[in-house]
Amino acid sequence: MINEPVNLRAALDTFDSLWSPRIVTQVNDYDVRLAKVAGEHLWHVHENTDEFFMVLAGELRIALREPAGERVVTLAKGSVFVVPRGTEHKPSSPEGAELLMFEPTGTLTVGDRHNEVPDHVDATTGHAL
Repeated sequence: MINEPVNLRAALDTFDSLWSPRIVTQVNDYDVRLAKVAGEHLWHVHENTDEFFMVLAGELRIALREPAGERVVTLAKGSVFVVPRGTEHKPSSPEGAELLMFEPTGTLTVGDRHNEVPDHVDATTGHAL
């Protein structure tokens, strides 16, 4: 765990990889992750955990498959949203976005169930900053 203040802008400036989150710090058993995204991720599910998103820059869309049907939530800069555990979802950002996420340490970015992972998506539990 990092025991000093972290400037998020400076941390984001240290990497360019898309869909490849960096672990900024930890809170209890959770990673605080930063990611740069553009284009589409993939449909996936986290069976045992919710997924918290905060948009730091740009706009993020999250398609959701819920019992009532499919819908898309749009998050502008400064918005937060939680995808409930067990909900199939697909993040995307046509113009690009920068995100802050909270996930239990060891959570795979492509979830527990997912479509084939495209080459542009990093199937990881997060990288050190």
